[in-house]
Amino acid sequence: MAAKPVAGTLHVTQVKSSISHIARNRATLKALGLHGIGSSVEVPANDATRGMVRQIRFLVSVEETAGEAAKEKA
Repeated sequence: MAAKPVAGTLHVTQVKSSISHIARNRATLKALGLHGIGSSVEVPANDATRGMVRQIRFLVSVEETAGEAAKEKA
């Protein structure tokens, strides 16, 4: 059997203000746990969070990092 790929994490940082953006974008920032410019969170790199980040890609910067399990194996 093939090994299951290890899911990593996304390091998401808010770089622009949510003022003057639609409520859906502000709600997505809040759901990710971002509170203002400069705040950062680590979220799992699954389809749901990737979709959330894609919806607000103009307000955030994203770095993909290896998951904890991948760090332990290395």
